[in-house]
Amino acid sequence: MKSITSADNPRFKALHKLLQSSRERRERGLSLLDGIHLVAAYRDHVGLPEQVVVSKSGLHNPEILALLKAFAPRGPLVVTDALFKQLSTVATPTGVLAAIRTPRPPAAPADIDACVMLEDIQDPGNLGSILRSAAAAGIKQVFLSKGSVHAWSPRVLRAGMGAHFMLQIHEQCDLPALARAFMGRVIATSHHAKKPVFAADLTGKIALVFGNEGAGLSAALANAAREVVAIPMPGKAESLNAAAAAAVCLFERVRQTGKW
Repeated sequence: MKSITSADNPRFKALHKLLQSSRERRERGLSLLDGIHLVAAYRDHVGLPEQVVVSKSGLHNPEILALLKAFAPRGPLVVTDALFKQLSTVATPTGVLAAIRTPRPPAAPADIDACVMLEDIQDPGNLGSILRSAAAAGIKQVFLSKGSVHAWSPRVLRAGMGAHFMLQIHEQCDLPALARAFMGRVIATSHHAKKPVFAADLTGKIALVFGNEGAGLSAALANAAREVVAIPMPGKAESLNAAAAAAVCLFERVRQTGKW
């Protein structure tokens, strides 16, 4: 095991920069997974990370030790607890993180059964939660517009709880062009729509489209949709959280298809 005890260590500096800078993550093609659950999910669905980092106290955690055995002979980088806190995005770190090669999805098939299109989603927690719901609902393909938050940022990864590794996530997409070329039905959501989502047919080949938390869908994407639906809200709230709205629609599709 290699140990780091100083913040001046070049390897520590490189990891810290990876945590702080989305540009650095994009340029290096790397992402950071923070916590036992995420690191284990990567192991189960993808394989070995580029580098595993463990705090000194983490070496006494049985779950972390079991992870390290699975990654042998690729030994961990051990850092002091104080240095590990500088690399972690959570208030109470579990003691393990991993640098991974950011997965690049293969080209999306021309004939997709069902997918989710997300336009300019800005909140990392919202995006991570939507990805988690999509994976739980059996969706495989997710397309993000150029204006959406980076899907592989630490906060999105944490909110996704491992869903990233069950999906093919396509970033920097021209969503109106994708919607026009989609071979099934494109169904967008808007609280201005008259038709409730529960009255829409969500079976078969569909693309569920969700817009920005504040601005909603662009005119170009809304015009590319076959139909626009709303989630009925008899209460006095103005709108639903984007992640909650996506979950309602995704699991209404699950209910309609009977796939559970």
